[in-house]
Parts: sequence; structure tokens; C-alpha cells
Amino acid sequence: MNARVRPLWVLLGVLVLVQICYPLTHGEVRAGFTVTTVVLGYLLSVAHAWRSRGARAAGALVATATLGGFAVEAVGVATGFPFGTYDYSGQLGPKLVGVPLIIPLAWTWMAWPAWLAALRLARSRPARVALAAAGLAAWDLFLDPQMVAEGYWVWDSPTPALPGVPGIPVGNYLGWLGFALLLMAVLAAAAGPAANRPGTADAPMITLWLWTYASSVLAHAVFLGLPWSALWGGLVMGAVVVPLALRLPRRPA
Repeated sequence: MNARVRPLWVLLGVLVLVQICYPLTHGEVRAGFTVTTVVLGYLLSVAHAWRSRGARAAGALVATATLGGFAVEAVGVATGFPFGTYDYSGQLGPKLVGVPLIIPLAWTWMAWPAWLAALRLARSRPARVALAAAGLAAWDLFLDPQMVAEGYWVWDSPTPALPGVPGIPVGNYLGWLGFALLLMAVLAAAAGPAANRPGTADAPMITLWLWTYASSVLAHAVFLGLPWSALWGGLVMGAVVVPLALRLPRRPA
């Protein structure tokens, strides 16, 4: 195993264990697992960007996804653009200008594996930006229904909504896609040449991407009582994830 990524596999293993514990808990304990998962995911993505692509890529990731994510959330809470009018509860830790500090970490956590996955599915930069943005936005088909069900945030006007997924306006998903396109375009330009080609040390992040998809479908369908978000997320995110899974090299029998 590559020495650069060995600690990242350990961190990924801890993250997976925390996520497995999530549906087995309730209330404040579950909220604590949510925060812990996001922090671990953030550390994993930023550390991987640094170790596999260097300081420039890691810095670009933090600037676009962490700082950019905080900025768009702050604008969203204050104005209702681009996600609709919504408010965060106090269950996810301290807030700044109405935004829990954990939220921009979540943008960063999933932006990096979405980008690395797109590198393996397309050759041109525009196609990669589009695929990465689509994958990141599709993840929200799992994230928002789960978090709204827990009461971590709420929309003032949650209609029109997707069939079977009340409480979240369709415009929110369009806002996610729009910001994800901007995020990925800037990340591709700012992260440098090394971040614009697949790497030999990307296996932990590709595994994270595949695990996120498969575990989200399973959790929503079986453990969280959210079958419709399992269906929507499974179909839409699957359109990006399944082709990647089919392209992975197979070990000889």
C-alpha cells in the first residue's frame, strides 16, 4: 500500500464506522455523529488533496468549497438565494451569520471525491466540471431529506417538492447544481495541472464516493424510513456513480 495514502485508509475506516453507528442512535447523540462524520470527511478530503496533489490543490479546495461554501450559505440564509428561504436549527453546533460552521466543511468533504470521480469519466475540462457538479448536486437528494427529517434545517416555503420528498423545494436542488458548477469550474482552474488528471493514490477517495452512494441508498431505504429519497438519490446520483464503478479495473480471478 502506498505510504502516502495508508493513513487516509485508516481515516476512511473510522468515518465508515461512525456512519454505521448513525442510524442506531437518536437525538443529541445522532447530531454528534453527524458533526463527527462531517469533520472526518473534511479532514480526509483536504488531507488527500494535499498528499496526492500538493499544497496548491488543497488550498484551492479549501478556498472554493470551504470558503465558497460558507459564502453561498451565508447569502442563502440572509436572502433566500440560491436555495430558497431556510433556517438552521442549533443542533449542529456554533453558527456564524446564521450558518453552522460545520456546513461548509460538508461541501468540501464531498466536492473533492466528486471531482476525482469526474476525472475518470470524462476527458475535457467542461465535461469534468459538469459531471462533478452533477454528482455533488445529486448527493443532496440524500442529504437534504435526511437532515430535514432530523430537524437540522427547515424551509419557509418547501413547495413545489419532489414526489415523496416533502419539506424541500425543487429550487434548492437547482441552487445546488448552480453553485456546484461554479465551485467545480473554479476548482479546476485554481487547483493546478496535477488536480486535473487522475492520480495513482486516489483509491481512498473513489472508495469514499462509492461508499457514500451505496450506504445512502441502503440507509434511506432500510434504516431511516426515507424510501423516496433512496429512490431519487439512487437514480440521479447513480447516473454518475454506476458508470464509474463499471470502469474500475477488475482483479484477475
